[in-house]
Amino acid sequence: MLRYFTAGESHGETLVAFLSGLPAGLAVEQRFLDHELWRRQQGFGRGGRMKIERDTAHIVSGVRNGKTIGSPIAILLANNDWKNWEQSLPVGPGDPEKHKRVASPRPGHADLAGALKYNFPEARYVLERASARESTSRVAIGALAKLFLREMGIEILSHVIAVGKAVLENTEVPWETLRALNAKEEILLNCADPQTEERMKAEVDAALRTGDSVGGVFEVVAHGVPPGLGTYAQWDERLDGLLSQAVMSLQAVKAVEIGTGVGSALAFGSAVHDEIGYEKSKPAAGFTGFTRSSNHAGGIEGGISNGQDILVRGYLKPISTLRRPLGSVDFASREPVKAAYERSDVCVVPAAGVAAEAMVALTLARCALEKFGGDSMLETLRNFAGYKQQLEKF
Repeated sequence: MLRYFTAGESHGETLVAFLSGLPAGLAVEQRFLDHELWRRQQGFGRGGRMKIERDTAHIVSGVRNGKTIGSPIAILLANNDWKNWEQSLPVGPGDPEKHKRVASPRPGHADLAGALKYNFPEARYVLERASARESTSRVAIGALAKLFLREMGIEILSHVIAVGKAVLENTEVPWETLRALNAKEEILLNCADPQTEERMKAEVDAALRTGDSVGGVFEVVAHGVPPGLGTYAQWDERLDGLLSQAVMSLQAVKAVEIGTGVGSALAFGSAVHDEIGYEKSKPAAGFTGFTRSSNHAGGIEGGISNGQDILVRGYLKPISTLRRPLGSVDFASREPVKAAYERSDVCVVPAAGVAAEAMVALTLARCALEKFGGDSMLETLRNFAGYKQQLEKF
């Protein structure tokens, strides 16, 4: 069973990521982990924090001589900004005069709800943990899950299909195009169409000029996934449900779509369901001879992967922190004021896509381990090879 959790605060000394359940013998590439962390930091519209941090995964357990050893993996991710906050957020009692209060809650953030829940007089500690800085930890362990899935020929990438009112019209992007897009040395808005990306940049610029923020939609594509991950047998084991919860758990994601789920709800069944065919000569996608003429289902039918690309979209609301704050109330006086401002981004849609890749990878890795098992990579891949033979003979 793959288990993971994260710890740490936005301006604390370090973030911590913990992953347990990976088989022994998986080669771990430090460069790959650090590149995934770099990808999360990129994007047009990112704020000043990204100029401070240079995220690097410091593995302290579970990996020896470049390979997993079957024990829990712990990763530390230092916050460079900690030096500016050490006196404000000490572990010990500290000096109350140096504490940086969040005096008024920001609409759309966890500030007020968190303060009420935990009985805090203001929202500093809420902000510190609720911040999307936490997703750095998920990207680190998600990179390990990607390395594991890659051994079975499964790859995961993302692209942006909307920023504000700028929307990519043709969202059926070929896999090789996605590869080339995500291999760029400079990531702006990670859109497959240059003209649409320019319109997306204009949306970000408009938000920046007016002290606002802008959201959008990203799509995660899992390529090479075999049929058979997940199940219809229990409600909480359905793959689409697991993926939806995983992506929805990311900060600022307010809706999740599998395939063309939203549009399909407004169409007739004859235009939605993917017709099935069969090729006798050559297995499609390397698993079976069964084919489909479209992929409205997003690679999942009945809670089970069907061998097509898995498509998961996340709908990201605009960032809650605005340079031109909305109305709020002072925690102490209860008088109307403007919401507090903390250094923030204008647009994080591409970065959210990278974080969502990590969550999709962790979910698929969990399902793959539940199906193929194995305490070592040798055992897991042997089980996977046997299953592929079963599919080819079906």
